[in-house]
Amino acid sequence: MPEPRVVIVGGGHVGLTLALRLQRKMKPGEAKVTVIDTQPHMTYQPFLPEAAAGSLEPRHVVVPLREALRRCEVLTAQVSAIDHATQQLTATLGDGTVERFGYDMLVVVPGSISRALPIPGLAEQGVGFKTIGEAIFLRNHVLSRLDIAASTTDERLRRRLLTFMFVGGGYAGIEAMAELESMARYAIRSYPQVSAGDMRWVLVEAMGRIMPEVSPPMSEYTRQRLEERGIEVKLNTTAKSFVDGHAVLSDGDEFDTDTLVWTAGVKPHPMLEDSDLPRDAKGRLECTAKLQVRGTHNVFSAGDCAAVPDLTSSDPDTLCSPSAQHAVRQAKVLADNLLAMLRGEPLVNYKHKYAGSVAGLGLFQGAAEVHGIKLKGLPAWLLHRTYHLAKMPTASHKARILGDWLLELPFRRQVVALGELHDPRAEFVKAANTRGLPKPHGHAV
Repeated sequence: MPEPRVVIVGGGHVGLTLALRLQRKMKPGEAKVTVIDTQPHMTYQPFLPEAAAGSLEPRHVVVPLREALRRCEVLTAQVSAIDHATQQLTATLGDGTVERFGYDMLVVVPGSISRALPIPGLAEQGVGFKTIGEAIFLRNHVLSRLDIAASTTDERLRRRLLTFMFVGGGYAGIEAMAELESMARYAIRSYPQVSAGDMRWVLVEAMGRIMPEVSPPMSEYTRQRLEERGIEVKLNTTAKSFVDGHAVLSDGDEFDTDTLVWTAGVKPHPMLEDSDLPRDAKGRLECTAKLQVRGTHNVFSAGDCAAVPDLTSSDPDTLCSPSAQHAVRQAKVLADNLLAMLRGEPLVNYKHKYAGSVAGLGLFQGAAEVHGIKLKGLPAWLLHRTYHLAKMPTASHKARILGDWLLELPFRRQVVALGELHDPRAEFVKAANTRGLPKPHGHAV
């Protein structure tokens, strides 16, 4: 009898955590596990702000799937359609070949993408903060703005270069902005022509508070700490236009900026739109408490793309929030339920009371609220690092990250823009296209 085939669509945090657990607990010959993702690695997103700020080496916040999942089949491909009626999915491989795959058990965990709004100029001017590429681009971009600002005498251009705007006051936006502002403040020590007062950092949030994941007092504390650093926090404010880098806000403020970071929410991966699986009004897969997709017995989901009932709430309509805390714990229950199904054992419900949140606000600064206990400043920052270090998959990556942090203590931060990373062929193309051009006249000196 052939091995049952378990296909996991998505190699992100949920997919990797799930596959690692299956790999560890599954008996030889019990099932064949295939992981399909467009990227050959998993990005640990909570560490993206520190990678952008230079506290962590970018390679250390990504885990190669093939290295971690030696007992699984890993395919780098884009799943474009799921036909559960025939238990088939369609995927485009790296060489452009389109293939169909059958499955006995399917796990759909492609995660989410940035939720952009139809604001004029946003698509042309904005950048998200969900991938390692976006984090490194922003690091190089912010530092290059300092370089140009230090060498220009055009005051209008200088103000534009040194104005940095973030839209979205959730964890992603707050941590990204706080880390990059901390990095830029440190970097200007090497720029006598630029002072901290020349920079303008603006955070725009449509709601009446930032960080809705924590209590109002903790949210207010975080806002005050940001404002003490000179960061403008605009609440109950929306963006109306970003055309040509000219930001127009609903509170009447207008200014030019070269940096627009969009972290105003996420939406389920668009791959789910071409499937016959049930979805809710937000596009998430409708799941039971056992993490099975409703109406199926062999399709499962978890994380940002899944609408999972929150059994800790007295309201039966309450769903688990799309947080990393829920996602990782769901992945472990999901793995155990897959094994239980393979072995003919009963499945269990996912039930986890939200423990709290931790956030880093730049070097030695943080905010945390865990089981009702509030921590601020250095203790919260240490808790933030400790928690995420513990959750980072694989021992080797834990060791590399710890090494980065320890090296940061005796040595200064490296703050240099490597803009060539974004167009590495530019210099060669320029050199190759100079052949045959007339040589300039004049004498060598």
